[in-house]
Amino acid sequence: MNQDIDNESGSRIEIEFPRGNPPIRLDLYVGHRDDLRLSRTQFQKLIEQGLVTVDGKKARHNLILKGGEKIVIIVPPAPASDILPEEMELRIVYEDEYLLVIDKPAGMVTHPGAGNKKGTLANAVMSHSKNLSSLSGPERPGIVHRLDKNTSGLIMIAKDDETHRQLQTAISERRIEKVYVALVCGHMKEESGEINLPIGRSMKDRKKMTVTRVKGREAVTGYRLLKRYRLYDLLEVQLHTGRTHQIRVHLSHLGHPVFGDPEYGGRQKWHKGIFSDDRRLALKALKIMYHQALHAKSLKFSHPATGKLMELTSELPGDFKELLKLLEEDSI
Repeated sequence: MNQDIDNESGSRIEIEFPRGNPPIRLDLYVGHRDDLRLSRTQFQKLIEQGLVTVDGKKARHNLILKGGEKIVIIVPPAPASDILPEEMELRIVYEDEYLLVIDKPAGMVTHPGAGNKKGTLANAVMSHSKNLSSLSGPERPGIVHRLDKNTSGLIMIAKDDETHRQLQTAISERRIEKVYVALVCGHMKEESGEINLPIGRSMKDRKKMTVTRVKGREAVTGYRLLKRYRLYDLLEVQLHTGRTHQIRVHLSHLGHPVFGDPEYGGRQKWHKGIFSDDRRLALKALKIMYHQALHAKSLKFSHPATGKLMELTSELPGDFKELLKLLEEDSI
């Protein structure tokens, strides 16, 4: 194997799939080779860009290798980031030379997007740490996974590419336990269960996601009831996959949107048919929390460098606590 990877100048990798090995998909073979330092997602992007050839022909990600194929991978130089560091207060739950775990407040965007280059978690992290992984691209320095703007709680930041790669692999193999707390509208039929429904981009509104079998990707969400109030249920929710808006989409699809979520029916839409005392309670609750009642409460994973079991938690934010206090008092 000839290999020379340099994030600044780019590189060319030449490898040969050994004869006598069991057949395997090209992207799986490359993605599981630690020595190549390329994640499966990274490699698939290079294929889409036409930067991977097998025996001189442009490769497909689902190509089956049978033995003896010569694979050439061109890794372009990492583009320079135009994100500017911004000094902002960060609630750091854990930090070492490999990674950061931050307690993100609701209202903060995880990383810059179209028309939004300032005030994000990424800007703050760049100010806090000079060393950040480049695997997610210049717009997402160190970002291993994301939280929606109005979801609070724990998020992991990688300080180097190898840590990032190992954390991504652990997420894809479901070895990182991510637990949320959610207040949902109405009452769940079952006190615990698993929602296994594919999620894809909505054809009606491209900014939203929906349950769909047309280009939908596997999405699995587990839940259990923590507390039942007059109008709402408090749930502990566990993500087994990490699709965009997954918890919000799954619960909304069941008719129980996350409380306060305007995009998926948990604010005005669900509360339209409520009257008398129930309506008064709902209006008080909606005034307390301007965003969805969804909080990333805990992370459990093996440290990618030391192997130590990490168990990190975050308290509910103040407005979430105030909301639950109102509901508790109503239950007395």
